[in-house]
Amino acid sequence: MGTSTDGAAVVRILERAAANMAENKTLLLELDGVIGDGDLGITMEKGFAAAAQAARGEAGAEPCAEPGAVFIKAGMALAAKAPSTMGTLMATGLMRGGKAVGGKPELSVEDMKAFLAAFFQGVMERGKAKPGEKTLLDILEPAVQAMQAYTGSAVAELWKEAEKGAKRGIENARAMESQHGKAAVFREKTRGLEDPGGRAVYILVKSFAEALGA
Repeated sequence: MGTSTDGAAVVRILERAAANMAENKTLLLELDGVIGDGDLGITMEKGFAAAAQAARGEAGAEPCAEPGAVFIKAGMALAAKAPSTMGTLMATGLMRGGKAVGGKPELSVEDMKAFLAAFFQGVMERGKAKPGEKTLLDILEPAVQAMQAYTGSAVAELWKEAEKGAKRGIENARAMESQHGKAAVFREKTRGLEDPGGRAVYILVKSFAEALGA
């Protein structure tokens, strides 16, 4: 398995994310319709389609852009196309992650760990939330922890571990009460339900694992 990720690989990741968001649009709409505004599937489909398009343009430049620059450009496009709360958080994560690994022509396992840690921190700061409040942070945090525990050198394996951590996060978050956004109105009624934003970020993490493992 590969031990590094270049700009072209980032394009593949974002293209996979765009395809997966489109494929899961109905699921995201259904989840968001229960405790949210009901438009998350549309937002994520449009946002990541724009992110993938921007990534292709950035990576196609001469010389090929560094991975960090591709992530930043993709995040900017996502923010412009999907200026909703979730779109802004996802865009912030991509841009913060890209900034954390800026200047590197290829990303190693340690760089990818830094990327997701910065993604998590950026979302936490921008969303003014913390783990335990039934948000995407409760899916990101175990993904970051799973990455930190990985001691190998294969980036695909690293993201597979992150995917497993994110999946655990989805299940653990079901028992929590929503503290933010429209879902906060329902409070205790959100116990046992899946957080829509958490599912969206799981799809993104899964897209990294799939694209890098292909």
